[in-house]
Amino acid sequence: MKISCKVLLTGVTGFVGGGVLRRLVADERYFASAAVRQHPALSLGSQVNAFAVGDLTASTDWSAALVAADVVIHAAARAHIMSDESIDPLVEYRSVNVDGTMALARQAVAAGVKRFIFISSIGVNGNINTAPFKENNAPAPAEPYAQSKYEAEIALLQLASETGLEVVIIRPPLVYGANAPGNFGGLVKAISKGLPLPLGAVHNKRSLVALDNLVDLIITCIDHSAAANQIFLAGDGEDISTTQLLRGVARAMGKPSRLVPIPASWLMMAATMLGKKAVAQRLLGSLQVDISKAQQLLGWTPPLSVAEGLRRCFPIVKD
Repeated sequence: MKISCKVLLTGVTGFVGGGVLRRLVADERYFASAAVRQHPALSLGSQVNAFAVGDLTASTDWSAALVAADVVIHAAARAHIMSDESIDPLVEYRSVNVDGTMALARQAVAAGVKRFIFISSIGVNGNINTAPFKENNAPAPAEPYAQSKYEAEIALLQLASETGLEVVIIRPPLVYGANAPGNFGGLVKAISKGLPLPLGAVHNKRSLVALDNLVDLIITCIDHSAAANQIFLAGDGEDISTTQLLRGVARAMGKPSRLVPIPASWLMMAATMLGKKAVAQRLLGSLQVDISKAQQLLGWTPPLSVAEGLRRCFPIVKD
């Protein structure tokens, strides 16, 4: 099959970027290049050209990496830092996620890149809801990370209107998969250790997205004509409670789920008293996303169910 598109990918050492790279390498329609901080960042294989560009800043030189690129998939970012000791975290997030992103985007325009796919965050919409988020809801970023992603979105869409660069923005909720970091990884560790968790009576609704589903949406947006200058919310299309998630993880691991049914209101009260309200909201609150726009405009359907996505997190488990 003839290569139809040359793609430059950033963030290949990250969880999402690594998943995208594996898919690009496996698909004969694409030729993948990777921007990394320095050589040797990791073994990318002989099928991938790697370019060392240094840190992601306003002054990063992307010229060599952008040569002949048709599409940029920008997955690199300054992500959530749980114990951020910066004097002004928003300044640090903006430096990378806004200034660094726009330096890449402007140089991409100069290099003749046709499309720029930006991996944003559902945090742009907000951290909690009572009705599923949609792309046209008023943004309500509550944390510096999400605020920086929102500002980058605004700047990218402005650049698109000025230059003709096609921009695609994808906002995923929590992304899970094998060896996932962050909150999902923490839950997996707790279950693997057999720890009792006071989360057996949580009746919230959370939208998640399996890594393979997110990657599939990203790949769909590479050359789908209807994706140009659009924002899409990603998700599995199934909303589950934290209790259901933990039981599903335990089942996929072949482990017992030791969940203690303590009322969510009690847990929220205790967490608030301990100064952990934000952490509790992620576990106890609802956050749903409506993926119908991607389904209708792109004809996209998440290839994996939640059950299959969880099963793939633990490939060595035997049925």
